[in-house]
Amino acid sequence: MAQMRHVALLIETSRSFGRGLLRGVARYNREHGPWSIYLRPHGLGDPPPRWLKGWQGDGIIARINDRRMADTVGATGVPAVDLRGAVAGVKLPYIGVDNKAVAKLALGHLLDRGFSQFAFCGVPRGSDHSADARCDHFIKQVEEGGYPCEQFETAGGRSGSDAWEKEQEKIADWIASLPKPIGIFTCFDDRGQQVIDACRRINISVPDDVAVISCDNDDLLCNLATPPMTSIDINPERIGFEAAALLDKMMGGEPAPTKAIHIEPGRIVTRQSTDVLAIDDRQVAAAVRYIRDHACEGITVSDVVDNTGISRSSLERRFKKLFGHSPKEHILRVQFDRARVLLIESDIPVSKVADRVGFAYTKYFIEVFNKRMGCSPGAYRKRLRKWG
Repeated sequence: MAQMRHVALLIETSRSFGRGLLRGVARYNREHGPWSIYLRPHGLGDPPPRWLKGWQGDGIIARINDRRMADTVGATGVPAVDLRGAVAGVKLPYIGVDNKAVAKLALGHLLDRGFSQFAFCGVPRGSDHSADARCDHFIKQVEEGGYPCEQFETAGGRSGSDAWEKEQEKIADWIASLPKPIGIFTCFDDRGQQVIDACRRINISVPDDVAVISCDNDDLLCNLATPPMTSIDINPERIGFEAAALLDKMMGGEPAPTKAIHIEPGRIVTRQSTDVLAIDDRQVAAAVRYIRDHACEGITVSDVVDNTGISRSSLERRFKKLFGHSPKEHILRVQFDRARVLLIESDIPVSKVADRVGFAYTKYFIEVFNKRMGCSPGAYRKRLRKWG
């Protein structure tokens, strides 16, 4: 019988994202262990635990936040995986979310709601690697689409209620200065909650004037916001699972990868903070609502025309002007958003998925899915759920 391996988890238990990572590690351990897991309640900014200096374990999975933690983990001499990527020069394999894909999801969500003005609200530059990456990718993608993008510039400062109030005032002043309507992408859910709170302070309507989409899908934070906040599920359980799988290989003698591993995000969880159509064309807005409500019933563009009273040529022209794509493409986007959710979150056969999103023929659904996603529905399901 193989000797039980001892693994330390230096992952914060104070936040939803960290707990998601831990669930992924736990799942891997149940299926491929058992390991002896060493975990104590831990905050992201906590100093390295004293016990780590003399620890005689086999591997570490850590969210390394500063040089001190990096040096302490490195000094143990055991295989380790970093889940934060925040410290330059750390020679440990890194696994994290694909922030370019995260930015693309956020922008696509806002574009589909008719926004043509955008902004990003982050944290002080250099304080968080993921926040910086999301900012850079989002601004680049917005500008490549030919749109302007505003950015909230913030500096680090002291903590406490006084600092919170001053920062809220700054965010509120920034929001008041922005053109409206505007779609704002925030780096994390706690930042998004701040943005929505700032809007309420100055009587700016969310989502009519400002739509807010954030990242992490922390259910508590998203529902503390008023209105509840749309957020991107970045799949922390899968990241944790893949980190455990990598550590297992390294503890078995395989070399560590030299390049960062980026895990694609899950889905957008839509809540009221983006439940709006930022377009003045009421007929096109009615058409979009009809598509959202009925796309998965197998409707065609002719059905949209019949139910909105717009000629087909006018509908095509106005859709192209407002969204940059056709009504047919809009129908397909709604269908495939739903298909991706069903593939990831259920075990129903691909043929039933096709039927539920409005495709009469499974073969055609697979062909279109392959063309849009670069793989078959079955391969997509396997890739997104291989940790499960």
